[in-house]
Amino acid sequence: MSLAIPQAGLHLSVICIPERAVYRYGTLGMKIFLGLIAVAFATSSLAQTVTTSATPDIPHSKTVMDALVAAGPVMLVLFALSVFFVMLVIVYLMTIRRGAVVSSGFMATADALLRKRDYLGLLAVSNRHGEAIARVVQKVLDFTTKNPHADFQQVREIAETEGTRVAASLNNRAIYLADIGMIAPLLGLLGTVLGIIRSFGALGADLGTARYVLLSKGISEALVNTCAGLAIGIPAMIFYAFFRGKAQKLISELESATTHVLALLSLQYDRRIERTPVLIEDEL
Repeated sequence: MSLAIPQAGLHLSVICIPERAVYRYGTLGMKIFLGLIAVAFATSSLAQTVTTSATPDIPHSKTVMDALVAAGPVMLVLFALSVFFVMLVIVYLMTIRRGAVVSSGFMATADALLRKRDYLGLLAVSNRHGEAIARVVQKVLDFTTKNPHADFQQVREIAETEGTRVAASLNNRAIYLADIGMIAPLLGLLGTVLGIIRSFGALGADLGTARYVLLSKGISEALVNTCAGLAIGIPAMIFYAFFRGKAQKLISELESATTHVLALLSLQYDRRIERTPVLIEDEL
């Protein structure tokens, strides 16, 4: 199509794009635009499909108890060890205390009876009391009443022997917690090794994609056993340090109380030297 513009005797011709060409190019552009939109929708749908197939439905997260139960047979031993550990702590809290070793009431009674030389009364009081110092005094008085001619050095040896036995008993109680503190991490390490063995066995097996599930299960079992062993061993060592320090303090108080009793007996023995053997036997 040509357009003539007469101006100043000039005839100008402007050449324009034909209408058919414009229509054809417009239609082609619309088709390309619609095609791009269709490709975008198809790509989005494909990505959604791939994501859905790649990430299956995630099961509900396991509780701590489920993880412990699924951690293998070693967890049963660790659970029994944890129950034993808790029982020991409760027993030690009730027994490793000052009232169970040296009590002020018994020491006041023993002091009064020894000054009165009432050995039979003190022996009866010692039999009724369950403190450690009461057992030491009981052993000493049993030996003294059965051997009235024994010297004070022999009586001191009896007291020291019984005191050493009581002190060893207190220390041995705390050692059980140290044993648990060493055994529990070793059991956890055993469970860890078993879980790793299972993981590598699944990794080497020709099970397809299922081997990755078994691999992750074995690693989870190994980590849970390690965590359980440490969770028992660390508190056991902490309580062992606590009760060991408390036992040493109580042992020193027991030694002080025993020394006090022996000092009073020593005064009584010094007085007996000046008396006749008949009176000594009557006193005992």
